[in-house]
Amino acid sequence: MTPYTLYLILLALVAAERIAELVTARRNAAWSLERGGREYGRGHYPAMVALHTALLAGCAVEPWLAGRPFLPALGWTALAAALAAQGLRWWCVTTLGPRWNTRVIVVPELPLVASGPYRLLRHPNYVAVVVEGFALPLVHSAWWTAVAFTAANAVLLRVRIRCEDTALADSRTGAPLVGAAP
Repeated sequence: MTPYTLYLILLALVAAERIAELVTARRNAAWSLERGGREYGRGHYPAMVALHTALLAGCAVEPWLAGRPFLPALGWTALAAALAAQGLRWWCVTTLGPRWNTRVIVVPELPLVASGPYRLLRHPNYVAVVVEGFALPLVHSAWWTAVAFTAANAVLLRVRIRCEDTALADSRTGAPLVGAAP
């Protein structure tokens, strides 16, 4: 099996993991909404889905079209970083339990989670996204994809984190929760 074929298998596994995330998120969204949760940031969610889909597509296409080689020193290091990002992501998912979601849904009156990775970082899941978004393409030298995703993701995360912080602040202060935040 060629390194590129193995890389495509890795990307298929990441895509399967994304599907598992979406199943988990859908179940958790129902849990949150049943408890009075309100969603924020509906406007940026489609862009986020498109960006993450483009990441996987770029990872598959760039090495093939541009003839990118597998560089062992870079590839193995990037794979280790991508796997560590997956570990951090699922640590976040398990720490938040039914409160974790791919959408921004806040259940009013619930305290902030301050355990697991949240005792160390305010937004650890986004650290995982940043690391994975840069490392996964570099497993097979997809430089353009790594740089393009990282730049676009920086813009999107700025909107996303602001939205999430607003939603959490509103839920703690008792301000009316309106799904109008960007």
